[in-house]
Amino acid sequence: MKALVTGGGGFLGKAIIRQLLTRNWQIRSLSRTRHPALDPLGVEHRLGDVADADAVDAAVAGCDLVFHTAAKAGIWGPYREFYQANVEGTRNVITACRRHGIKRLVHTSSPSVVFDGKDMQGVDESVPYPAHYHAFYPATKAEAERLVLRANGPELATVALRPHLIWGPEDNHLVPRIIARGRQGRLRRIGSRECLVDTIYIDNAARAHLLAGDQLRPGSSVAGKVYFLSQGEPLPLWTIVDRILAAAGVQPVSRQISPGVAYTLGWLLEKIYGGFRLPGEPPMTRFLARELSTAHWFDISAARSDFGYQPEISFEQGMDRLQAWLQQQAGQGPPP
Repeated sequence: MKALVTGGGGFLGKAIIRQLLTRNWQIRSLSRTRHPALDPLGVEHRLGDVADADAVDAAVAGCDLVFHTAAKAGIWGPYREFYQANVEGTRNVITACRRHGIKRLVHTSSPSVVFDGKDMQGVDESVPYPAHYHAFYPATKAEAERLVLRANGPELATVALRPHLIWGPEDNHLVPRIIARGRQGRLRRIGSRECLVDTIYIDNAARAHLLAGDQLRPGSSVAGKVYFLSQGEPLPLWTIVDRILAAAGVQPVSRQISPGVAYTLGWLLEKIYGGFRLPGEPPMTRFLARELSTAHWFDISAARSDFGYQPEISFEQGMDRLQAWLQQQAGQGPPP
């Protein structure tokens, strides 16, 4: 069997590849830049952008299963870049799958596609899309998810997975951002509520993708559906942040601002950064202010029952692995 992983050099993509290799699958990766770490794994590496229809078509040809993890994430940036990567890229993947007779497509979505700025406590997949988004990432990911679900049919089976806040060793997004801001003293607790938040350890997220792919067939019980994925053990947001900081030897967050001040500051910074075309991203946005001051935890019983998902690595076990990896990266200990 041969699988294509779009974004195979990324955090989730690489974890999926490693687990596929334990099954002796042939793997092809499609990414914009070369990732030397894939070479010793024997992965066929194709260079290309998912927004390039020809590159996607060539990468899909000859595969049996496609894991579409490539996306543009983030809280700031031009709409066009998010649309091309997340919407056009997904459309290109679907078109190529149909053209080459691929039967299975596993798409990585995000719980942010249904985030309306309010608490989400124990919600399941029936929660609707909001009428408005405060950031381009969730807006374009929602459009991509809709494309994937509409594409499901007798010739191509599709499923969309919504992992929430993936973290662990080799994370190149969430963990390093938290640690960098913590070291710079730029983190602030938003509000005094202990909002519960779901996360998911990287190996659990990757395994869920494989399990969903195992069950996916045209007409199967998972085809055409979406699934929340998490550890199944929501924790207070700032407890999670402080644990990540502690794993890197950084002091916990002690300063605090109100949700209203954070939201107003986010609105103002968006105007300044957008109006003056400042480089980088604002330290606060409206979307981020809402994310950091509300609860987000989800009912994952559908994933448990439909394709047997069970978090094998607990939060504590994952945190131990993360700390060992961070220490190894800093030259403070042996490789984990």
